[in-house]
Amino acid sequence: MSRIGRLPIAIPAGVEVNLDGQTVSVKGPKGSLQHTVAEPIRVARNDSGELEVSRPDDERESRSLHGLTRTLVANMVTGVTDGYEKKLEIVGVGYRVIFKGPEQLEFNLGFSHPVVVNAPAGITFSVESNTRFTVYGIDKQAVGEVAANIRKIRKPEPYKGKGVRYAGERVRRKVGKAGK
Repeated sequence: MSRIGRLPIAIPAGVEVNLDGQTVSVKGPKGSLQHTVAEPIRVARNDSGELEVSRPDDERESRSLHGLTRTLVANMVTGVTDGYEKKLEIVGVGYRVIFKGPEQLEFNLGFSHPVVVNAPAGITFSVESNTRFTVYGIDKQAVGEVAANIRKIRKPEPYKGKGVRYAGERVRRKVGKAGK
């Protein structure tokens, strides 16, 4: 039995969960999220008001979806209560980020032109300094995807370490070519 899949999902106060067939809707103080559960998996409310994810059999697909579904629903509950954030930092001489509003950032990353990034729905940005910024949202997958797409604009390179990286990310450095 999946150790993660069999854990119940606690529903905090102020969060409303609606189960409609295979659709799970979660509404909380920060917003609402919706997810359609894959077919063999069932989500139900138990006696103590918690959500339980169950599978009908021990087929390979059912086992793989069991823990995944439980984690996705738990992430939705966490997202509407606390939200998610990804902190990023920029390393490099002259590289910086300019705050154009909570839904728009402008990057100077050594290209001949500035790169403007618009946030999709449900995502906001904040800038702490001209080299540090944060991506906020209630959908964990969307926050991670936006952060990864921003990092992809100028990945940290291994020789000088210049580029956009996650806060705390360690970049393995390489030695340059040996001079004579």
